[in-house]
This record gives sequence, C-alpha cells and structure tokens, in this order.
Amino acid sequence: MQPLVAVSTDVRQFDNYTWHAAPQQYLEAAIAGAGVFPVLVPSFGDRLDLDSLLDSVDGVMITGSKSNVHPSLYGGDASEANGPYDPARDATTLPLIRRAIERGVPLLAICRGIQEMNVALGGTLATELQERPGSLDHRAPVSDNQDERFAIRQTVSIKPGTCLAGVFGAGEISVNSVHRQGVGQLGPLLDVEAVAEDGTVEAVSARNARAFAVGVQWHPEYWVHSDSVSAKVFQAFGDAVRGHAAAKLGLRTAAE
Repeated sequence: MQPLVAVSTDVRQFDNYTWHAAPQQYLEAAIAGAGVFPVLVPSFGDRLDLDSLLDSVDGVMITGSKSNVHPSLYGGDASEANGPYDPARDATTLPLIRRAIERGVPLLAICRGIQEMNVALGGTLATELQERPGSLDHRAPVSDNQDERFAIRQTVSIKPGTCLAGVFGAGEISVNSVHRQGVGQLGPLLDVEAVAEDGTVEAVSARNARAFAVGVQWHPEYWVHSDSVSAKVFQAFGDAVRGHAAAKLGLRTAAE
C-alpha cells in the first residue's frame, strides 16, 4: 500500500493558464524513495479545509522552489531583490505546516520548505547569506547543467541526540545545499538538527513533535536514486508515514 502524502504546489503563469504545480524530482523521490503516493495540494490558502486534508493523508511534504517566503510574514524587507514571491503558496503552506505538526502528521520540508517551516513557527529568514562576513557561498554554481548545479559538495554536521542523528548518526555528511537565504532567527518551537561549516542552519526539527517533523536546506530529492544520504532522508520520512498510517488503521479497527 502507498500511503497518501500531501505535496505543496507553486503557482505559476504559463501557456495562458495559472498552474498549481510541483517539480517532478520531488514527486519521483516521494514514490521511489519514500514509497508513498504524492497528492498535489492546490495553493488556495484559507479556502482549503486543512483538517479534512490531514484526515485523508498520512504525511506532508513541502517542496523547494525558486520563490521565497514573502518578507512581510517575518518582518523582513519586501523588496524585489528578495523575490520572487508566491503569496498563494505562503497562505497554504504555513498553516498546513503548523496544523500537520499539531496533529502529529509526519512532515518533510525541503529547501524553501525549511524556510517556510521556520517562518510558520515564529522564526525569521536571512537573505543573501554569501554577503555575510565569514559565510560560505551556498548558491549553485552558474551552469546550464543541473547535475553541476546540484552537485554534492558541502559538508554539514549532524548534532548528537537529534532526529537526523537517528537516521545518519552524529557527525558529518555530504549534501547538495543550494540557496542564497536561510534560517535567520530560529523559531522558538524548533531545534537545530544540522549546521554547515560556517554555522548556517541546514536542518531543523519541531520540538516535542508527535511525529517526524524535519526540514532540510539541501536537496535530497535530486540524488535519491544514487546517493545514500539523500535516500536515507526519504526512507526515514516514508517509514514515519507508514507508521502514522498503521496507527490510524489501528485506531479505526479498535473503534469498530
């Protein structure tokens, strides 16, 4: 059985239509890496009954995107330079993240997703990290080759005693972190799971969450078929989703 996982969507304009869409790499990784059935959630904000959605699925995946969380949501500078923006996505993903954590539905948030997770739980974002004194340049190299842009080239340190330490063990792993903004002030309901060599937050988890609730700044979806670190992220998420599905089934069986 493939349990259902709700997947965030970007709102894009092309072919004279407004599209609600997600990149294929995330959907492929959900199916092949986590063993789940990805279901796209249109970005209609408060028009959606999120509790009904979370009654029907056993996990939530928040994807990466070229757009950024709108700075008005965390007191930042809403300039064109800090865009592009997708307010319809923000209006959907931020309450979905909060409600999934509250209800104990497993959550995996990737790239933009970790930033949404931090803002949803009261944190802020830092922009243009490469301009900070002592910071690494976390941006992708300029290239038309996606494999080069998403190459595994950065080391992050997993903190002992964290959720990801249970997946990888504490210590260093190599990842493909590609971003120009990231976690600024950490949300008060989050814990840091991993940091880059320059101290940039690369993974977080929801404190005292009832289920797997992890955000990673890197892109495990891209190399899920060939990189063991990437694969383990989705395996851990898939296991949590199946555990949640089994628990729901057990409750329904007991009620009958």
